[in-house]
Amino acid sequence: MTTYFPSGKGLAENRKWFVVDANGKTVGRLATEVARILSGKNSPNWTPFLDMGDHVIVINARLAVFKGSKNDQKVYRYHTLYPGGLRETSVKDMQATKPERVIELAVKGMLPKTKLGKAMAKKLKVYADGDHRHTAQKPEIIEIETK
Repeated sequence: MTTYFPSGKGLAENRKWFVVDANGKTVGRLATEVARILSGKNSPNWTPFLDMGDHVIVINARLAVFKGSKNDQKVYRYHTLYPGGLRETSVKDMQATKPERVIELAVKGMLPKTKLGKAMAKKLKVYADGDHRHTAQKPEIIEIETK
């Protein structure tokens, strides 16, 4: 008896494309499910050191919601690397100007912080509205349950 062990050959050709609608979904719960698909943990032949995940297209990112007081209190911070260069942006401002970035940051925060995680993050496509330009890949629509 031998155990099946996947090799790294042919992974890119066998990747599927999925579409997730973020309309009315909670950002954190949506991000966990998308991160599972990107990393391949929903697949039975998942291997920790291989990028076994699929491509994910998130549409309607503008309509994703935050629960509780996060909508008022959550702040995104970055530093310009100059003295006094700490910049802050609230969730409301980020949702108004760059709604795609909100979903991207939530999903990337749940992926590994390695080369493998960066490869997984490249397979994520986020769009603020309901249309996307990946119809040639024939993506499947996935319904993600958020409680």
